[in-house]
Amino acid sequence: MAPRVARVSRTVCFSACHRLHSKSLSDEENLKLFGKCNNPNGHGHNYKARLLMSRSCSLQIDPVSGMVINLTDLKECMQEAIMEPLDHKNLDKDVPYFAEVVSTTENVAVFIWENLKNLLPVGTLYKVKVYETDQNIVVYKGEETFPE
Repeated sequence: MAPRVARVSRTVCFSACHRLHSKSLSDEENLKLFGKCNNPNGHGHNYKARLLMSRSCSLQIDPVSGMVINLTDLKECMQEAIMEPLDHKNLDKDVPYFAEVVSTTENVAVFIWENLKNLLPVGTLYKVKVYETDQNIVVYKGEETFPE
């Protein structure tokens, strides 16, 4: 029988606040660019982060365990990479990464990718999808280049 393949996805939810503000811009430029999201007191979101795993486009289901990856191990990786550094935090003040990087959802996705990449088996992380709201969603696939 041919090996069975599957992609595994897992989602976590976390709450965090931030202020969209670039140190490279004046206060006026920041307000014009980010609008109400530049509020000096910040604002919060209930984020959702979903990762999709893949090795060479798909992962083989282990015939002994019946799993692609042990979901308990995956949960622990996501706890360390996402929940511990981000949940119930002020991204700009509590997460050193965002001291010099604007805390946009795009950069939150990069942060999550980099943290997960260091914890998961090499080549298994396919993409990270971050929902800031139901309408604002960012997908990040590492340093993938796009054809022109």
